[in-house]
Amino acid sequence: MILNHLFGLYTHPKEEWHTIDVRHESYFYSLSHIAIIALIPSLMSYYSSAHLGWSIGVGDIIKLTESSALMMSLGMYFGLVVGVIALAILINELAKAFDATPTFTQSLELAAYTATPLFMVGFAAFYPTLWFVMAVGLVGLSYSVYLLYSGTPILMHIPEEKGFIYASSVVTCGLVLLAILMASSIILWSMGMGPVYTI
Repeated sequence: MILNHLFGLYTHPKEEWHTIDVRHESYFYSLSHIAIIALIPSLMSYYSSAHLGWSIGVGDIIKLTESSALMMSLGMYFGLVVGVIALAILINELAKAFDATPTFTQSLELAAYTATPLFMVGFAAFYPTLWFVMAVGLVGLSYSVYLLYSGTPILMHIPEEKGFIYASSVVTCGLVLLAILMASSIILWSMGMGPVYTI
C-alpha cells in the first residue's frame, strides 16, 4: 500500500528505516509515494493563494487569480517531483565516494521518505500567514534532516560515522539544488510567467 511507511517514519523512524531496507519496494512504488506526497503542498498552495489569501504581516490580504494560482501550483508540483528525483541521483552518485553501492531504488527511497515531512508542511497553508508557515516549515525541515541522518547509514549499509559525513554532503547538495530551483523560478517569472494578483 502506497504511503504505508508514513506513520512509522513519524513514530519510530529508525525501525521504519530498517523495515524499508528489508522490503525495498519497486522503483514505481517510490515514484508513486513522491507523486502523491507532492500533491499536498501543490494543492494547498493553490487553495490558499486563490481562495484564502496570504497575510505577510501588515497590509491587505494577497490573493492570486485562479488561473495564476493553478499555473504556480502546477509548476510547484513538477518542481518538487523533479527535485526529489534529482536529489536521488545525487545520493546515488555520492555513494561512490563513501564505498556504498546502493541501487537507484534505494537512493530514491532515501530521497522520497526524507522529503516527506517537508512536503507535509503544505498543510500549514490552511492558515496562510507567513510567520506560521515559516515556523511549521522550520519544524518540517528539521525533521527531514533528522530522517536523512538516521536513514543514510541504514539504507546505504555503511557505518554511522561515514553515514554522518555522507548525509552532510547530501544536505549541501540539496541546498545547491534548492538554489537552482529558485533561480529557475525567477527566470520563468521574468519571462512573463509570474503571479497575477487580484485587485
